[in-house]
Amino acid sequence: MIFPVLKTALDSLQHVTAAVGADRLDDPTPCSEWTVVQVLYHAAGDQHAWASVVGAGSLPTYNPFDPPRRLEGGVQETIAKAIEAATGAWSGVDPAASSVRTPLPPVPEMTPALAAAACALDAAVHAWDVAVATGQPSPLTAALAEQLLPAAQATADPLRGFAYASALPAQPSDDAAATLLRHLGRDPHWKPGFTE
Repeated sequence: MIFPVLKTALDSLQHVTAAVGADRLDDPTPCSEWTVVQVLYHAAGDQHAWASVVGAGSLPTYNPFDPPRRLEGGVQETIAKAIEAATGAWSGVDPAASSVRTPLPPVPEMTPALAAAACALDAAVHAWDVAVATGQPSPLTAALAEQLLPAAQATADPLRGFAYASALPAQPSDDAAATLLRHLGRDPHWKPGFTE
């Protein structure tokens, strides 16, 4: 059994991916440099990276920070394999261990629960990116966002300018999901055609 927060995030990523039509793969996303398919390949690559350091598994054959537009087998298969790798790796992590390694150079070790939340953060936020880019409901519930916020607070600042943009100012009407997204440099009200 893997950590519940990670299972929720991986389920969200799988659900959102399954609902992306072939005609939406090249649509823009909140990650302004990447299309829908590139965000999905990035998310898959990140899950393989986590799996390779917390358990067993191999790194992706491509650079997740320069994701391709097409891979043999397609995006559905790529996401399914990444989720399978993540599930297998995390099911072997002892929640009572003092720490686990991470693929995040500025934060090389974390408690198992925080590391699982950081891994979940990646899956959940990229599921949100793809959902809003393709007109799907947001998978980022307030409950999930509350579980992910400590991981975001532990990892985002050391990774700004590389994995995350500068945090956006909080707004009085922000719920937990909006608070999390703004902390990660994303506008919670992003829509296709949006420009900052």
